[in-house]
Amino acid sequence: MSRDESLIGCIGKIVVATRGPAGPGEVVVSVRGGREALIAWSAEPLPKGSTVLVIESRGHQAVDVSPWTDPLEDFAEPPAS
Repeated sequence: MSRDESLIGCIGKIVVATRGPAGPGEVVVSVRGGREALIAWSAEPLPKGSTVLVIESRGHQAVDVSPWTDPLEDFAEPPAS
């Protein structure tokens, strides 16, 4: 299976922790109007619940991910009282 370019740039949540170079975990991303679980590889271990950015597609439902913090989060409007 070839790379899936549509996954690159997607934001997801780690549902099974990654172990960095020692092994993959699992990430759930919203893509194509639904949610997909993918094998997730990362440079460093990432705990379950981490928000990540898909930076590369390996094909065969596997992606490389990197930790992600929304840069606009600090500018979000406070909830209405």
